[in-house]
Amino acid sequence: MADNGPIAIDPAWRLTPAAGFTRPAGPVVLVVMDGVGVAPADEGNAWHLARTPFLDSLMQAPVQGHLAAHGTAVGMPSDADMGNSEVGHNALGAGRVFDQGAKLVQNGVDDGSLCAGHAWNEVLAPCLAGGTLHLMGLWSDGNVHSHVEHAYALIDDAVKKGVRRIRMHILLDGRDVAETSALDYVLPLEERLAALADAGVDAQVASGGGRMITTMDRYEADWAIVERGWNAHVHGEARGFASASAAIRAFRAEKAGLVDQYLPPFVVTGADGAPVGAIADGDAVVLFNFRGDRAVEISRAFEVPPGEDFPPFDRGRVPSVTFAGMMQYDGDLQLPKRFLVKPPAIDRTLGEYLAKNGVKQLAISETQKYGHVTYFFNGNNSEPFDEALERYVEVPSDKVDFSERPWMKAAEVTDRALAEIDAFAPAFVRINYANGDMVGHTGQLVPAIIAMEALDLCLARLVPEVLERGGVCVLTADHGNCEQMFQRDKKRGGFAPRPDGPGYQPLTSHTLNPVPCVIVGGGAGERFVWREVDKPGISNLAATCLNLLGYEAPADYRPSVIAAR
Repeated sequence: MADNGPIAIDPAWRLTPAAGFTRPAGPVVLVVMDGVGVAPADEGNAWHLARTPFLDSLMQAPVQGHLAAHGTAVGMPSDADMGNSEVGHNALGAGRVFDQGAKLVQNGVDDGSLCAGHAWNEVLAPCLAGGTLHLMGLWSDGNVHSHVEHAYALIDDAVKKGVRRIRMHILLDGRDVAETSALDYVLPLEERLAALADAGVDAQVASGGGRMITTMDRYEADWAIVERGWNAHVHGEARGFASASAAIRAFRAEKAGLVDQYLPPFVVTGADGAPVGAIADGDAVVLFNFRGDRAVEISRAFEVPPGEDFPPFDRGRVPSVTFAGMMQYDGDLQLPKRFLVKPPAIDRTLGEYLAKNGVKQLAISETQKYGHVTYFFNGNNSEPFDEALERYVEVPSDKVDFSERPWMKAAEVTDRALAEIDAFAPAFVRINYANGDMVGHTGQLVPAIIAMEALDLCLARLVPEVLERGGVCVLTADHGNCEQMFQRDKKRGGFAPRPDGPGYQPLTSHTLNPVPCVIVGGGAGERFVWREVDKPGISNLAATCLNLLGYEAPADYRPSVIAAR
C-alpha cells in the first residue's frame, strides 16, 4: 500500500528495512479485543460459553500465542496488580514498559516524595490558614484508578503538618474490587476519621456516590455524571445521611441487588440537616485518582475559573480553590496545572515513528475506548503527530447500561473501519472493540456471553475483508475481563458462592489472565512464524507490527514475537 508520496525523514527517526519482511499490499490491522483474556473453559468464562466459531477458529492459526497484560509486564508495581485499558494501550503503543501511575505514586509514598513537592505545599497553604482540605477519589484498593493507602498517606501528612479540617468525597467502586464491598473500605475510613476527631482534627466524609453515577465519566460520554458529582461535592446537594455507611446501607435496603458502582450520590449532613462538607472559597481540593481517563472532566470543572463559560453544565457557584490532581491527567491540555506526581514520560511511540516515516494510520473505536486507541496509544498525547497522515474516528457510544445492549457499537465500528480503509488507504490501523471489557464490568454473565458473540460476528466480517485487501490482522487484548465473570474462592478453590443466595459472586474487575495474540494474513506460518521471547507481553506487539510493515524496530523496543523464515 503506497504512502502519501516521498517525504524527508529525520535520520534520528528513520526506520530501517527488516530482513525477510516486506510491507503487505493491504493494511496491518491491530485489533484490540478489549477485556478478552485466556482462562480455563469453565462456567464463569463468557468467551467459552459464547458461540464464537470464527474467533475459536483463529485460535488454531499457526502464528499465535499468549501475552502478559498485567503487573510488571505493563508497568504496575507487582504481578498481583491487574492491568487496565490505559496501561495496556500505553504498552501496545510504546513498545516498551514504563512505570505507570500506580507504581509512580507508590514510589512517592515509599520514599516520601509524594508529600515533599511544591504542589503539595501549595495545597496545604490555604488549609493551614483556615481552609478545608478536600480529598476526592475512588475509594478502594483496586489500584486501577486509585488506592486508599495513597489517600491515607495524604491525610497523615496533612495532619502532621498542622491541617485541622479535612473532608472526604468518596466514589464507591464495585468494579475493580468486589461489587458490594464498599463497606469494607468505608467503615475503616469512618473509624480512622473518628480517631482523628478525638485527637482534635475535624475530619469527616462529606459526600460520595457510585463511580458510574457520580463524577467519574470519561471521554465526555455523559456529563450528567460529572454534574451530579459536582453538585454533591461542591454544593452539598444530594440526598442526606448521617454517615457514608448509613447511605450505603439505606440504598441497598431500598433496591435489592444494587451494586456499588451504581449507588446514587449522597451527602453527609450534620445535626442541623446542613451538609458537613460543601466546598468553599479558600479551600483546597486534591483528586487522588492517578489514572487519567475518568479524572479529566471533573478536573476541567474545577480548573475553569469562576465566571468563565463552562458549556458542559451549569456549575452554579464556583468556589475559588487550590486544586491539584494526583497526576497530570492530560499532558496536551496541561490538566490539571497542579499535580503531585509526574506522569510517565512515554516517548518515541509506534505511532510517532510511523508518522515520522510517512506511514498513514487509522485509529478507530467507539467513545468508551476512543481515548485508548488515540491518547494512551500515543503515549498520553491527544493530538495526531501528523494530521495529514493520521485519521482518528470516534463512533459515539450508547448512554446505557451495557448489560442492556451488550453488542454496543461493534457493528458500526466494523462498518466504519472498512469504509475508512478503502477511503483513506492507511498502512497501519488500530481498532478497539470495547464489548468484552465494558460488558464484563457489569458482572452479568449472559450479557457478557452475548458481547462475545457480537464481537465474533464482527471479526468474521472484518478479518476476511482485510485479508481480501492484502492486509494482515494482529488480534490481541489489552487485559482480561469477560473470561472470568465469577470471583474465585482463594481458600477453598473454585468459585466463591454468593452470601445472599444461590450462584456465585460476580467478578466485575479486570483479571490477571494472559491475553491471546493471533496473526493472520501476509503469509503467517509460511513467510514468518511465532518465536519465543523472554517474558512475552503486549509491549512486544509494537515491534511485531513494525516487522509486519517491513521495518526493524528501534533497538530499545521489546522484541517482536515473529521471525521471518
